[in-house]
Amino acid sequence: MCGRYALGVRMAFVRQRLQQQGMQVDEVPEDDEIRETYNFAPGYYGAVYRGDAQNEASDASDGGHEDAAASDTLNYQENTKFKLQKMRWGLIPFWTKRQPDYGSMMRTINCRDDSLIENKGMWTSMKKKKRCVIVCQGFYEWLKKGPSGKEKIPHYTKRKDGDLMYFAGLWDCVQYEDSDEKLYTYSIITTDSNPYLKFLHDRMPVILDPGSEKMKKWLDPHQTTWTKELQSILKPYEGDLECYPVSKEVGKVGNNSPDYIVPVNSKQNKNNIANFFANASATEKKKKIDPKTGLHNEDSALGSGARDVQIKNDLRETVDDEWTEDNAPKPVLQKGNDEIPPKGVKRERSPDDNTDFTTNTSSSKKAVKRSELTTPRKREKSTSPIQTQLMSGKKMKSAAENNTNMSPMKNKSHKMSRHVIPSDGSQKITDFFKK
Repeated sequence: MCGRYALGVRMAFVRQRLQQQGMQVDEVPEDDEIRETYNFAPGYYGAVYRGDAQNEASDASDGGHEDAAASDTLNYQENTKFKLQKMRWGLIPFWTKRQPDYGSMMRTINCRDDSLIENKGMWTSMKKKKRCVIVCQGFYEWLKKGPSGKEKIPHYTKRKDGDLMYFAGLWDCVQYEDSDEKLYTYSIITTDSNPYLKFLHDRMPVILDPGSEKMKKWLDPHQTTWTKELQSILKPYEGDLECYPVSKEVGKVGNNSPDYIVPVNSKQNKNNIANFFANASATEKKKKIDPKTGLHNEDSALGSGARDVQIKNDLRETVDDEWTEDNAPKPVLQKGNDEIPPKGVKRERSPDDNTDFTTNTSSSKKAVKRSELTTPRKREKSTSPIQTQLMSGKKMKSAAENNTNMSPMKNKSHKMSRHVIPSDGSQKITDFFKK
Protein backbone atom coordinates (compact mmCIF):
# COMPACT_ATOMS: atom_id res chain seq x y z
CA MET A 1 0.00 0.00 0.00
CA CYS A 2 1.24 3.47 -0.87
CA GLY A 3 -0.99 6.34 0.16
CA ARG A 4 1.42 9.25 0.50
CA TYR A 5 4.76 10.25 -0.99
CA ALA A 6 7.11 13.23 -1.33
CA LEU A 7 7.70 15.36 -4.41
CA GLY A 8 9.38 18.59 -3.34
CA VAL A 9 11.41 19.26 -6.50
CA ARG A 10 10.74 21.20 -9.70
CA MET A 11 10.18 19.65 -13.11
CA ALA A 12 13.35 21.25 -14.48
CA PHE A 13 15.35 19.23 -11.96
CA VAL A 14 13.44 16.02 -12.78
CA ARG A 15 14.08 16.49 -16.48
CA GLN A 16 17.77 17.12 -15.94
CA ARG A 17 18.11 14.09 -13.69
CA LEU A 18 16.34 11.78 -16.14
CA GLN A 19 18.55 12.93 -18.99
CA GLN A 20 21.65 12.38 -16.86
CA GLN A 21 20.44 8.82 -16.25
CA GLY A 22 20.12 8.13 -19.99
CA MET A 23 16.36 8.66 -20.28
CA GLN A 24 14.82 10.61 -23.15
CA VAL A 25 12.66 13.61 -22.19
CA ASP A 26 10.87 15.48 -24.99
CA GLU A 27 8.09 17.27 -23.12
CA VAL A 28 7.92 18.71 -19.63
CA PRO A 29 4.94 20.43 -17.95
CA GLU A 30 5.23 23.81 -16.32
CA ASP A 31 6.39 23.90 -12.71
CA ASP A 32 3.09 25.32 -11.48
CA GLU A 33 1.10 22.46 -13.07
CA ILE A 34 2.61 19.85 -10.75
CA ARG A 35 1.91 19.80 -7.03
CA GLU A 36 5.31 20.44 -5.45
CA THR A 37 4.96 19.18 -1.89
CA TYR A 38 6.63 16.91 0.66
CA ASN A 39 3.21 15.54 1.57
CA PHE A 40 1.71 14.35 -1.72
CA ALA A 41 -1.78 12.89 -1.25
CA PRO A 42 -4.33 11.17 -3.54
CA GLY A 43 -6.17 13.62 -5.77
CA TYR A 44 -3.08 15.80 -6.32
CA TYR A 45 -1.60 16.31 -9.77
CA GLY A 46 1.75 14.55 -9.95
CA ALA A 47 4.54 13.98 -12.47
CA VAL A 48 4.19 10.88 -14.65
CA TYR A 49 6.86 9.74 -17.11
CA ARG A 50 5.65 7.69 -20.10
CA GLY A 51 6.28 6.84 -23.74
CA ASP A 52 4.06 8.22 -26.49
CA ALA A 53 3.87 6.44 -29.85
CA GLN A 54 2.66 8.09 -33.05
CA ASN A 55 -0.61 6.13 -33.25
CA GLU A 56 -1.42 6.54 -29.53
CA ALA A 57 -3.64 9.57 -30.04
CA SER A 58 -6.30 7.64 -31.91
CA ASP A 59 -6.25 4.80 -29.36
CA ALA A 60 -6.61 7.15 -26.42
CA SER A 61 -9.39 9.18 -27.97
CA ASP A 62 -11.69 6.27 -28.81
CA GLY A 63 -10.73 4.19 -25.79
CA GLY A 64 -9.31 1.40 -27.94
CA HIS A 65 -7.25 -1.05 -25.90
CA GLU A 66 -7.30 -4.10 -28.17
CA ASP A 67 -4.09 -5.92 -28.95
CA ALA A 68 -2.49 -4.79 -32.18
CA ALA A 69 -1.89 -7.43 -34.85
CA ALA A 70 1.63 -8.55 -35.58
CA SER A 71 1.39 -7.06 -39.05
CA ASP A 72 0.60 -3.67 -37.57
CA THR A 73 3.53 -3.63 -35.12
CA LEU A 74 5.74 -1.25 -37.02
CA ASN A 75 8.92 0.20 -35.66
CA TYR A 76 7.86 3.53 -34.18
CA GLN A 77 11.15 4.06 -32.36
CA GLU A 78 12.03 7.10 -34.38
CA ASN A 79 8.57 8.62 -33.85
CA THR A 80 8.32 7.76 -30.14
CA LYS A 81 8.39 10.57 -27.63
CA PHE A 82 8.92 10.35 -23.90
CA LYS A 83 7.26 12.97 -21.80
CA LEU A 84 6.74 14.12 -18.26
CA GLN A 85 3.01 14.65 -17.98
CA LYS A 86 0.67 16.10 -15.41
CA MET A 87 -1.80 13.49 -14.11
CA ARG A 88 -4.07 13.15 -11.10
CA TRP A 89 -3.46 10.40 -8.57
CA GLY A 90 -6.36 7.94 -8.47
CA LEU A 91 -7.08 6.12 -11.73
CA ILE A 92 -10.44 6.62 -13.40
CA PRO A 93 -11.11 4.14 -16.27
CA PHE A 94 -11.85 5.53 -19.71
CA TRP A 95 -15.38 4.09 -19.77
CA THR A 96 -16.51 6.15 -16.74
CA LYS A 97 -19.34 8.50 -17.77
CA ARG A 98 -19.61 10.64 -14.63
CA GLN A 99 -17.14 11.87 -12.09
CA PRO A 100 -16.81 9.27 -9.31
CA ASP A 101 -16.92 10.12 -5.64
CA TYR A 102 -13.78 10.41 -3.53
CA GLY A 103 -14.18 6.95 -2.01
CA SER A 104 -14.24 5.28 -5.41
CA MET A 105 -11.13 7.17 -6.48
CA MET A 106 -9.28 6.09 -3.32
CA ARG A 107 -9.79 2.44 -4.24
CA THR A 108 -7.75 2.92 -7.42
CA ILE A 109 -4.72 4.81 -6.08
CA ASN A 110 -2.95 1.41 -5.95
CA CYS A 111 -3.01 -1.65 -8.17
CA ARG A 112 -1.86 -5.04 -6.86
CA ASP A 113 0.66 -6.88 -9.01
CA ASP A 114 -1.18 -10.19 -8.66
CA SER A 115 -4.32 -8.62 -10.13
CA LEU A 116 -2.46 -8.24 -13.45
CA ILE A 117 -1.57 -11.91 -13.90
CA GLU A 118 -4.82 -12.89 -15.57
CA ASN A 119 -6.43 -11.09 -18.49
CA LYS A 120 -9.53 -10.02 -16.67
CA GLY A 121 -10.65 -7.17 -14.50
CA MET A 122 -10.52 -3.42 -14.92
CA TRP A 123 -6.72 -3.33 -15.29
CA THR A 124 -6.55 -5.54 -18.38
CA SER A 125 -6.94 -2.78 -20.95
CA MET A 126 -4.42 -0.46 -19.26
CA LYS A 127 -1.60 -2.92 -18.60
CA LYS A 128 -1.13 -3.57 -22.32
CA LYS A 129 -0.54 -0.05 -23.62
CA LYS A 130 -0.76 2.47 -20.76
CA ARG A 131 2.19 1.76 -18.56
CA CYS A 132 4.13 4.56 -16.89
CA VAL A 133 6.40 5.45 -13.98
CA ILE A 134 5.58 7.93 -11.21
CA VAL A 135 8.35 10.31 -10.12
CA CYS A 136 8.92 11.00 -6.42
CA GLN A 137 11.61 11.33 -3.76
CA GLY A 138 10.29 8.65 -1.43
CA PHE A 139 7.09 7.36 0.17
CA TYR A 140 5.47 7.27 3.61
CA GLU A 141 4.04 4.32 5.48
CA TRP A 142 2.56 4.21 8.98
CA LEU A 143 3.77 1.64 11.49
CA LYS A 144 1.03 0.41 13.81
CA LYS A 145 2.00 -0.01 17.45
CA GLY A 146 0.25 -1.20 20.56
CA PRO A 147 -2.15 -4.10 21.11
CA SER A 148 -4.98 -2.43 19.20
CA GLY A 149 -2.77 -0.70 16.64
CA LYS A 150 -4.20 2.72 17.46
CA GLU A 151 -0.80 4.36 17.63
CA LYS A 152 0.59 4.97 14.14
CA ILE A 153 4.13 6.23 13.59
CA PRO A 154 4.91 7.57 10.10
CA HIS A 155 8.04 6.24 8.39
CA TYR A 156 9.71 7.62 5.29
CA THR A 157 11.43 5.31 2.79
CA LYS A 158 13.86 6.53 0.15
CA ARG A 159 16.73 5.27 -1.96
CA LYS A 160 19.90 5.00 0.07
CA ASP A 161 21.76 7.08 -2.51
CA GLY A 162 19.17 9.86 -2.13
CA ASP A 163 18.28 9.86 -5.83
CA LEU A 164 14.79 10.22 -7.29
CA MET A 165 12.51 7.21 -6.96
CA TYR A 166 10.37 5.82 -9.80
CA PHE A 167 7.25 3.69 -9.21
CA ALA A 168 5.78 1.38 -11.85
CA GLY A 169 2.26 2.48 -12.63
CA LEU A 170 -0.69 2.51 -15.01
CA TRP A 171 -2.51 5.50 -16.49
CA ASP A 172 -5.70 6.20 -18.38
CA CYS A 173 -7.59 9.06 -20.00
CA VAL A 174 -11.28 9.75 -19.42
CA GLN A 175 -13.77 12.26 -20.79
CA TYR A 176 -17.07 12.64 -18.98
CA GLU A 177 -20.34 13.01 -20.85
CA ASP A 178 -20.94 16.56 -19.67
CA SER A 179 -17.36 17.74 -20.29
CA ASP A 180 -15.14 18.45 -23.28
CA GLU A 181 -11.96 18.17 -21.24
CA LYS A 182 -9.84 15.05 -20.99
CA LEU A 183 -8.64 13.96 -17.58
CA TYR A 184 -5.45 11.91 -17.18
CA THR A 185 -5.15 9.79 -14.04
CA TYR A 186 -2.75 7.14 -12.72
CA SER A 187 -2.32 4.32 -10.22
CA ILE A 188 0.78 2.95 -8.42
CA ILE A 189 1.46 -0.80 -8.67
CA THR A 190 2.30 -2.54 -5.38
CA THR A 191 3.93 -5.87 -4.61
CA ASP A 192 5.11 -7.85 -1.58
CA SER A 193 7.49 -6.02 0.72
CA ASN A 194 11.16 -6.91 0.61
CA PRO A 195 12.85 -8.21 3.79
CA TYR A 196 13.99 -4.70 4.73
CA LEU A 197 10.43 -3.30 4.89
CA LYS A 198 8.60 -6.36 6.25
CA PHE A 199 8.43 -4.78 9.71
CA LEU A 200 6.59 -1.77 8.32
CA HIS A 201 3.99 -3.22 5.93
CA ASP A 202 3.33 -6.36 3.89
CA ARG A 203 3.08 -4.33 0.65
CA MET A 204 5.37 -1.84 -1.06
CA PRO A 205 5.44 0.05 -4.39
CA VAL A 206 7.21 -1.51 -7.37
CA ILE A 207 10.44 0.50 -7.71
CA LEU A 208 12.34 0.68 -11.01
CA ASP A 209 15.93 1.81 -11.44
CA PRO A 210 16.32 4.67 -13.95
CA GLY A 211 18.05 3.72 -17.18
CA SER A 212 17.70 0.00 -16.48
CA GLU A 213 16.47 -2.50 -19.06
CA LYS A 214 13.43 -3.26 -16.92
CA MET A 215 12.40 0.37 -16.90
CA LYS A 216 12.88 0.74 -20.66
CA LYS A 217 10.89 -2.44 -21.28
CA TRP A 218 8.11 -1.25 -19.02
CA LEU A 219 7.84 2.10 -20.81
CA ASP A 220 8.00 0.76 -24.37
CA PRO A 221 4.75 1.95 -26.00
CA HIS A 222 5.14 -0.54 -28.83
CA GLN A 223 4.87 -3.50 -26.45
CA THR A 224 1.09 -3.92 -26.58
CA THR A 225 0.88 -7.53 -25.38
CA TRP A 226 1.03 -8.45 -21.72
CA THR A 227 3.76 -11.02 -21.27
CA LYS A 228 5.43 -12.93 -18.47
CA GLU A 229 8.44 -10.71 -18.97
CA LEU A 230 6.40 -7.65 -18.08
CA GLN A 231 4.85 -9.48 -15.14
CA SER A 232 8.31 -10.45 -13.87
CA ILE A 233 9.26 -6.78 -13.59
CA LEU A 234 6.74 -6.36 -10.78
CA LYS A 235 8.92 -7.71 -7.98
CA PRO A 236 10.07 -6.43 -4.57
CA TYR A 237 12.93 -3.97 -4.85
CA GLU A 238 16.36 -5.53 -4.40
CA GLY A 239 18.35 -2.31 -4.13
CA ASP A 240 19.38 -0.44 -1.00
CA LEU A 241 16.70 1.56 0.77
CA GLU A 242 16.64 3.67 3.89
CA CYS A 243 13.62 3.85 6.18
CA TYR A 244 13.20 5.90 9.36
CA PRO A 245 10.47 7.51 11.49
CA VAL A 246 9.50 11.10 10.71
CA SER A 247 7.26 13.83 12.11
CA LYS A 248 3.64 12.92 12.85
CA GLU A 249 2.56 16.20 11.26
CA VAL A 250 2.81 14.51 7.86
CA GLY A 251 -0.34 12.58 8.73
CA LYS A 252 -2.53 15.63 8.14
CA VAL A 253 -3.21 16.26 4.47
CA GLY A 254 -2.32 19.83 3.58
CA ASN A 255 0.71 20.10 5.84
CA ASN A 256 3.94 20.63 3.97
CA SER A 257 7.51 20.90 5.20
CA PRO A 258 10.93 19.62 4.08
CA ASP A 259 11.38 18.38 7.66
CA TYR A 260 8.89 15.58 6.89
CA ILE A 261 11.55 13.64 4.99
CA VAL A 262 14.17 14.16 7.70
CA PRO A 263 14.54 11.65 10.57
CA VAL A 264 12.96 12.75 13.83
CA ASN A 265 16.23 12.42 15.76
CA SER A 266 18.40 13.90 13.02
CA LYS A 267 20.58 16.97 13.52
CA GLN A 268 19.03 18.42 10.37
CA ASN A 269 15.55 18.32 11.86
CA LYS A 270 14.66 21.78 13.17
CA ASN A 271 11.95 20.34 15.42
CA ASN A 272 14.42 18.11 17.28
CA ILE A 273 14.86 19.76 20.70
CA ALA A 274 18.23 18.04 21.18
CA ASN A 275 19.61 20.18 18.37
CA PHE A 276 18.90 23.31 20.40
CA PHE A 277 21.38 22.31 23.08
CA ALA A 278 23.84 20.90 20.54
CA ASN A 279 23.89 24.18 18.63
CA ALA A 280 24.51 26.11 21.83
CA SER A 281 27.53 24.00 22.76
CA ALA A 282 28.84 24.18 19.19
CA THR A 283 28.67 27.96 19.34
CA GLU A 284 30.75 27.99 22.51
CA LYS A 285 33.37 25.76 20.92
CA LYS A 286 33.67 28.09 17.95
CA LYS A 287 34.79 30.93 20.20
CA LYS A 288 38.56 31.30 20.00
CA ILE A 289 40.71 32.16 23.03
CA ASP A 290 43.10 35.08 22.94
CA PRO A 291 46.56 33.71 23.99
CA LYS A 292 47.57 37.08 25.50
CA THR A 293 44.58 37.54 27.78
CA GLY A 294 43.26 34.01 28.12
CA LEU A 295 39.79 35.31 27.22
CA HIS A 296 37.42 34.72 24.33
CA ASN A 297 37.91 37.15 21.49
CA GLU A 298 34.45 38.60 22.08
CA ASP A 299 35.32 39.42 25.68
CA SER A 300 38.82 40.64 24.82
CA ALA A 301 37.42 43.06 22.25
CA LEU A 302 35.61 44.93 25.01
CA GLY A 303 38.89 46.40 26.28
CA SER A 304 41.01 45.98 29.36
CA GLY A 305 38.52 47.88 31.49
CA ALA A 306 35.90 45.19 30.92
CA ARG A 307 38.12 42.17 31.53
CA ASP A 308 37.10 39.78 34.22
CA VAL A 309 39.54 38.82 36.91
CA GLN A 310 40.48 35.17 36.71
CA ILE A 311 41.59 33.15 39.69
CA LYS A 312 44.05 30.55 38.46
CA ASN A 313 44.43 27.08 39.95
CA ASP A 314 41.39 27.48 42.15
CA LEU A 315 40.49 23.86 42.78
CA ARG A 316 38.70 24.26 46.07
CA GLU A 317 35.56 22.36 46.83
CA THR A 318 32.18 24.06 46.94
CA VAL A 319 29.16 23.76 49.14
CA ASP A 320 25.55 24.69 48.46
CA ASP A 321 24.17 27.57 50.47
CA GLU A 322 20.41 27.26 50.82
CA TRP A 323 19.70 30.83 51.86
CA THR A 324 21.65 32.55 49.12
CA GLU A 325 19.58 34.36 46.54
CA ASP A 326 21.23 32.87 43.44
CA ASN A 327 21.81 29.39 44.90
CA ALA A 328 25.41 29.54 43.73
CA PRO A 329 27.81 27.18 45.55
CA LYS A 330 30.40 28.88 47.70
CA PRO A 331 34.06 27.78 48.04
CA VAL A 332 34.98 25.95 51.25
CA LEU A 333 38.09 27.13 53.09
CA GLN A 334 40.43 24.16 53.39
CA LYS A 335 42.76 23.44 56.29
CA GLY A 336 46.23 24.83 55.83
CA ASN A 337 45.05 27.22 53.20
CA ASP A 338 44.35 30.74 54.44
CA GLU A 339 43.51 32.01 50.99
CA ILE A 340 39.92 33.10 50.53
CA PRO A 341 38.34 34.28 47.33
CA PRO A 342 38.80 38.02 46.95
CA LYS A 343 35.67 40.11 47.31
CA GLY A 344 37.00 42.80 45.01
CA VAL A 345 40.03 43.91 43.07
CA LYS A 346 42.09 46.85 44.25
CA ARG A 347 43.27 49.25 41.57
CA GLU A 348 47.04 49.20 41.25
CA ARG A 349 49.10 52.18 40.12
CA SER A 350 50.54 51.69 36.67
CA PRO A 351 54.31 52.24 36.09
CA ASP A 352 53.53 55.16 33.76
CA ASP A 353 51.74 57.07 36.51
CA ASN A 354 54.40 59.51 38.00
CA THR A 355 52.10 61.21 40.49
CA ASP A 356 53.73 61.49 43.95
CA PHE A 357 51.02 61.03 46.51
CA THR A 358 53.35 61.88 49.43
CA THR A 359 54.06 65.44 48.23
CA ASN A 360 50.58 66.28 47.10
CA THR A 361 49.30 67.97 50.25
CA SER A 362 46.09 69.22 48.74
CA SER A 363 45.09 65.72 47.85
CA SER A 364 45.92 64.48 51.33
CA LYS A 365 43.85 67.24 52.94
CA LYS A 366 40.90 66.39 50.75
CA ALA A 367 41.31 62.78 51.73
CA VAL A 368 41.27 63.73 55.41
CA LYS A 369 38.13 65.79 54.99
CA ARG A 370 36.44 62.93 53.21
CA SER A 371 37.41 60.59 56.02
CA GLU A 372 36.00 63.00 58.57
CA LEU A 373 32.75 63.15 56.70
CA THR A 374 32.48 59.45 56.38
CA THR A 375 33.63 58.67 59.96
CA PRO A 376 30.66 58.66 62.36
CA ARG A 377 31.02 61.04 65.33
CA LYS A 378 30.45 60.02 68.92
CA ARG A 379 27.04 61.02 70.24
CA GLU A 380 27.27 63.64 73.00
CA LYS A 381 25.10 63.53 76.10
CA SER A 382 22.28 66.05 76.02
CA THR A 383 21.65 68.13 79.23
CA SER A 384 18.65 70.26 80.18
CA PRO A 385 18.97 74.04 80.95
CA ILE A 386 18.26 73.39 84.63
CA GLN A 387 21.08 70.90 84.89
CA THR A 388 23.37 73.38 83.15
CA GLN A 389 22.59 76.12 85.68
CA LEU A 390 23.05 73.77 88.62
CA MET A 391 26.37 72.68 87.28
CA SER A 392 27.46 76.29 86.75
CA GLY A 393 26.51 77.30 90.34
CA LYS A 394 23.95 79.98 89.40
CA LYS A 395 20.87 80.47 91.61
CA MET A 396 17.49 79.80 90.16
CA LYS A 397 15.07 82.78 90.24
CA SER A 398 11.32 82.50 90.80
CA ALA A 399 8.68 84.26 88.72
CA ALA A 400 8.10 86.82 91.52
CA GLU A 401 11.78 87.79 91.60
CA ASN A 402 11.65 88.31 87.87
CA ASN A 403 8.85 90.92 88.36
CA THR A 404 6.33 88.69 86.66
CA ASN A 405 3.11 87.55 88.26
CA MET A 406 2.88 84.29 86.46
CA SER A 407 4.19 82.49 83.49
CA PRO A 408 2.69 83.18 80.08
CA MET A 409 0.97 79.83 80.03
CA LYS A 410 -0.54 80.42 83.46
CA ASN A 411 -1.60 83.92 82.45
CA LYS A 412 -3.30 82.51 79.37
CA SER A 413 -5.03 79.85 81.39
CA HIS A 414 -6.10 82.49 83.90
CA LYS A 415 -7.81 84.51 81.23
CA MET A 416 -9.57 81.44 79.98
CA SER A 417 -10.77 80.60 83.49
CA ARG A 418 -12.74 83.88 83.72
CA HIS A 419 -15.36 82.41 81.44
CA VAL A 420 -17.59 80.19 83.52
CA ILE A 421 -18.70 77.00 81.80
CA PRO A 422 -22.11 75.65 82.85
CA SER A 423 -22.20 72.48 84.82
CA ASP A 424 -23.83 70.53 82.04
CA GLY A 425 -20.88 71.37 79.75
CA SER A 426 -22.98 73.18 77.15
CA GLN A 427 -21.72 76.42 75.60
CA LYS A 428 -22.90 78.93 73.09
CA ILE A 429 -21.53 78.56 69.63
CA THR A 430 -20.32 82.18 69.69
CA ASP A 431 -18.02 81.33 72.59
CA PHE A 432 -15.78 79.38 70.27
CA PHE A 433 -15.10 82.49 68.16
CA LYS A 434 -14.11 84.56 71.21
CA LYS A 435 -11.24 82.24 71.84
